[in-house]
Amino acid sequence: MIDRYIAYIRDVRRYSGRTQILYREALENFERWAGGDAVSNLIPSRLREYEGHLIEEGISPRTVHLHMSALSGFCNYLMKEGVITSNPARSVRRPKMGKRLPEYVTDNSLEAYFADTAHAASEDELTLLASASDKLFTELYRRRLRRLIILLLYTTGIRRAELLSLTVGSVNMERKTLRVRGKGDKMREIPLVDSTTQEISLYLQAASMADGARTKDSPLLVTEKGMPLYPVYIDRAVKQELGDAGIPGKKSPHVLRHSLATALLNEGADLEAIKQMLGHANLAATEVYTHNSVERLKTQYINAHPRAKKGESHD
Repeated sequence: MIDRYIAYIRDVRRYSGRTQILYREALENFERWAGGDAVSNLIPSRLREYEGHLIEEGISPRTVHLHMSALSGFCNYLMKEGVITSNPARSVRRPKMGKRLPEYVTDNSLEAYFADTAHAASEDELTLLASASDKLFTELYRRRLRRLIILLLYTTGIRRAELLSLTVGSVNMERKTLRVRGKGDKMREIPLVDSTTQEISLYLQAASMADGARTKDSPLLVTEKGMPLYPVYIDRAVKQELGDAGIPGKKSPHVLRHSLATALLNEGADLEAIKQMLGHANLAATEVYTHNSVERLKTQYINAHPRAKKGESHD
């Protein structure tokens, strides 16, 4: 039954691959705990007992929420299939979660990174690629690819899965836009800055040397052997590039997404426009970035206000 549910959220609900993996792990963990019979244990008392087990195991409140969300979704599916008549997970109170502000990289750090790696985007390097040995070609191509990964994630705010789904046809060079297939198969169009379109154009020329002719349905990003990228490749590229640049803190595709949203908000962009660009289903998901701006304002206030610097109350 778990396999059928995962197929349902994959094919009908269009959940991301990452969510499918997490939900499967959560449901299989419950099944093992329940002794191999998940469905008959889907009653409020057993679910509360299981939640207590997770907490006693030292599982974080956020992860406990994920487990219970997976179970609740599974129950809804079983109701749809006529296996059960109600969702027992709805009566289980979940542990409180502390608010976690999105991590982000500052504009200055990223601009310094792009300045330091500017040579990777030059037309001169294309000439070098054309005549390079296999070893040098691989090195230069990977460097160009990793830079473009960082650039696309930061200038468009797309998710990792959305980046992987891009095709050559997703990019409209004339209109300088990017068509992205987001969660729930929803399409949205994102504007591209001039520097991004230029680097995409240069990269496509390099990619044609790797895998020959490209069509509009070809993956936009490919390895030096012309193979489509995969999630771990993206994660490693981000960690390596930001790590080599000496940028502190967490390094992930989602951090770059948070970085764009925070930068746009700090520069006065409309919250609704940011919501549309990020592909959020509702404004509440976008409003979390206002907390970063408030924290930044508080820091500036404490560092600059004469009374605050003296340690006086500023209620």
